[in-house]
Amino acid sequence: MTDSAPRATLRPMRPDEFPAFLARSKEGYARDIAEHGGESEEFALRKSEEDHAAILPQGLDTPGHWIFVVESGGERVGVLWLAERPHGRDRECYIYSIEIDEAERGKGYGRAAMQLAEAEARSHGLPRIALNVFGGNEVARNLYRSLGYAESAVHMAKDLD
Repeated sequence: MTDSAPRATLRPMRPDEFPAFLARSKEGYARDIAEHGGESEEFALRKSEEDHAAILPQGLDTPGHWIFVVESGGERVGVLWLAERPHGRDRECYIYSIEIDEAERGKGYGRAAMQLAEAEARSHGLPRIALNVFGGNEVARNLYRSLGYAESAVHMAKDLD
């Protein structure tokens, strides 16, 4: 990887790209719930379906949500899903999902996409950006820390015999 971040841009996701994105998003979220949340696969799949239906009731047209394709040189390298959410008496930009395509990982596109997310939040007048990362995802946690994100909560658990 070179010292400079790769050039990346965002473009709104097209309607024909949304079904595949939604299926991957549901699957990935369910996997995280099961693997990192200690829930059964059946529960995780049901929760993922319910949460996606509640959060994105109008798909790409859900107000306050922006789903982008991350591109470099006109080629897709990942996706970024942002939304405006309440935060106390103010609003914040929430990163629901950032995913860099497997073949493009380790090249700096995650960092570039996070910087684009910050610019997008500023363009909407949102003074804060937040996200959730499951424990065990050290690569993502290290990236977020390197960009100045601070952990605001850590949930811990121990399975008992």
